[in-house]
Amino acid sequence: MEPERECRVLSIQSHVVRGYVGNKAATFPLQVLGFEVDTVNSVQFSNHTGYAHWKGQVLNSDELHELYEGLKLNKVNQYDYVLTGYTRDTSFLAMVVDIVQELKQQNSNLVYVCDPVMGDKWNGEGSMYVPKDLLPVYRDKVVPVADIITPNQFEAELLTGRKIHTEKDALEVMDMLHAMGPETVVITSSDLQAPLGNDYLIALGSHRKTHADGTNMTQRIRVESPKVDAVFVGTGDLFAAMLLAWTHKHPNNLKVACEKTVSAMQHVLQRTIKSAKAQAGEGNKPNSAHLELRMVQSKKDIENPEIIVKATVL
Repeated sequence: MEPERECRVLSIQSHVVRGYVGNKAATFPLQVLGFEVDTVNSVQFSNHTGYAHWKGQVLNSDELHELYEGLKLNKVNQYDYVLTGYTRDTSFLAMVVDIVQELKQQNSNLVYVCDPVMGDKWNGEGSMYVPKDLLPVYRDKVVPVADIITPNQFEAELLTGRKIHTEKDALEVMDMLHAMGPETVVITSSDLQAPLGNDYLIALGSHRKTHADGTNMTQRIRVESPKVDAVFVGTGDLFAAMLLAWTHKHPNNLKVACEKTVSAMQHVLQRTIKSAKAQAGEGNKPNSAHLELRMVQSKKDIENPEIIVKATVL
């Protein structure tokens, strides 16, 4: 049997010394699933910013360019995938776009997976936690070169300028996002009412393939996963990395890719909350350190997730 060709990912995300967000949350699962991962750390912090204190450094766009130039000089800037997450700086984001475009010129099959991290909803109200001037860069420059995007509901609304109140709205918003460039759109979380009830969270996915004769075929799915009562950090980074891996392994089956991604997430979150409660002790609320994702302990679930969450084809 021919060995599978080595697949290489360039992941440009934040790095923490302690815990699992950004590259720390993305690299391990990708490696476990057989990918070579080259990481550029957009920041290096002691820990994620959900803790009371954090210290560290931020990489600027010139420094990013310098790292990329080093790869280029050695002719090792060949990639199958680029993965990006949280960024705070517009010039850094613009530099990422330049790098993606250059890599796509070298390899027309390169897939860019972008989590357009801009904000979220709390108690129904959306707010941005990055500077507002990032929105036009994402909308006008990043999304058009992306192949797979994983916004939450609020980010999908920001990118399209359209509010989502119903599932029909969400499907139309995903169509608008397809029209901007990406073949695959997954709205990773929403406040839509889940058919299974209030204890479930809805994610929606849409995969659009354009055939040689110019006709479109769209596959759409809904995934309902049990809510876990805690605030985790790094789940979006883990989700995007696993979606990259499973869409690679199931290129024309978004249903299976999302089932494996979301099921693995559930295994990780259930293990994390169980462990966090045990560490916090009876009757105490787990803190940020307790709630760090139990990644290493979930290796088998990441590698071969038992499907505990099914997707519905719409």
